[in-house]
Amino acid sequence: MRAEQPDTPGSLGIAVSEAVEVAAGDPAARYALGSVLNHVVLHQTVIGLEAVAQLRAAGEEQADVVFGCAGGGSNLAGLSFPFLREVLHGRATTRVVAAEPAACPSITQGEYRYDHGDIVGLTPLLKMHTLGQDFIPDPIHAGGLRYHGMAPLLSHTVELGYVQGTAVAQTDAFAAAVEFARSEGIVPAPESAHALAAAAEYARTVTGPEVIVIGLSGHGQLDLPAYAAYLHGELG
Repeated sequence: MRAEQPDTPGSLGIAVSEAVEVAAGDPAARYALGSVLNHVVLHQTVIGLEAVAQLRAAGEEQADVVFGCAGGGSNLAGLSFPFLREVLHGRATTRVVAAEPAACPSITQGEYRYDHGDIVGLTPLLKMHTLGQDFIPDPIHAGGLRYHGMAPLLSHTVELGYVQGTAVAQTDAFAAAVEFARSEGIVPAPESAHALAAAAEYARTVTGPEVIVIGLSGHGQLDLPAYAAYLHGELG
């Protein structure tokens, strides 16, 4: 597909279609989606289980707010679902915020309906927040956040009111990432920077003590050219 449209900025939807196409042409190949689907969400809940345990080991019974970046949704769901389990059992009042890119806002602007997980329509239909399977996002530096849909399980929690979506502009994400790097000595991935930006904006409004959990899901060592572009004012 990219060969037929060499000027397209691409998307994860295109990548999934191409992967399915390759796997379907090889009788010895099997392909499992690495994001969005329920089995991926289940595997990633080890992150949230560890976070809940770590808070308790530090003397905190709950997080007040959990912030995570959201593209396909499995990253955030893996972090937040163990916290939401505590909410459902009446042991916590934690809120969850899904920080998505303003250029690909499936939660805040998409429709909640059945759609395919790839651009061609090779995957099963999934009930999720979607911008449409043929949506091609702008070529922003957001890694895995350039996807048209959101994990069905995470989308369901949004519909139930347990998760709130917020859209973050690329320049705001990089501004938060630079501030975080200068303060903590860690260069975050542009994906994670969306959660940092949303958390920083919220923290500036907080007047009392709160426990804020942020999903720092990756480092930005391979994204230094994007940081250079931001610092030189070359990002839109």
